[in-house]
Amino acid sequence: MFAGGKPAVHNGAMTYKPFDLTGRVALVTGGNGGIGLGMADALAQAGASVEIWGTNAGKNARALEQLKAHGTNVNARIVDVSTEANVVAGFNATLAEFGRVDSCFANAGVSNRWKSFLDIGGEDYRRVMAINLDGMIWTMREACRHMKARAEAGDPGGSIAAVASLGALFGAARNQDYTATKAAIISVTNGIAVEFARYGVRANAILPGWIATDMTGAAQENDAFTTHVISRVPYRRWGRPEEFGGIAVYLASDASSFHNGDSILIDGGYSKF
Repeated sequence: MFAGGKPAVHNGAMTYKPFDLTGRVALVTGGNGGIGLGMADALAQAGASVEIWGTNAGKNARALEQLKAHGTNVNARIVDVSTEANVVAGFNATLAEFGRVDSCFANAGVSNRWKSFLDIGGEDYRRVMAINLDGMIWTMREACRHMKARAEAGDPGGSIAAVASLGALFGAARNQDYTATKAAIISVTNGIAVEFARYGVRANAILPGWIATDMTGAAQENDAFTTHVISRVPYRRWGRPEEFGGIAVYLASDASSFHNGDSILIDGGYSKF
């Protein structure tokens, strides 16, 4: 298949396989669980080599075993994205392992677990900012640096995807620090889309709605939350991490070659009801 999703000729027949990621390398931060693992698993199934970053060695190991089942080249690395030097070193190590990065999914994130706005501050606040905003910026910066260098060497192209949140657009009580980082990262992603398109790089944000992950565990067990919030989702259920596999494969593939600067909302229709 040619770049850009153009059809290729196989045994005299024209085929269109834009979602075949064979030969591509994807990096997923926070890829050892939740939405990150849902994306990494689908990318590996589509043929991509995949590196995941996480800070929990046990979760990394379990995720790696899951990814290995798909038969592609996969790796898990301990990287704490809250420190700039860690991100730079981690990205360089990823390049040393795979030789290139074709798509980068900046997904690592934390929350303060539903603290009142009146209680936000101190080390907990700084941790959210360091991981969700600083870490994402540094990760995407290093991906852009690599993709720009490749383009200047005659190998243009690449996809940057930042995982933001529905909360970036709608009010989220007791979660203001978290949602502030997600709104900011949409702006950063839009800027990347404009600045780096000349190198064949596209950048988009993914905005999950209410998804059943470890981060939302307390809310999942709260009957009042289910009654008043999840009942607004037209599907009347929580989203599942694996339901982000499709968007990951799409954004990593030639099918999205002209899709740039978008905020892609995946919330089961919650925002429409």
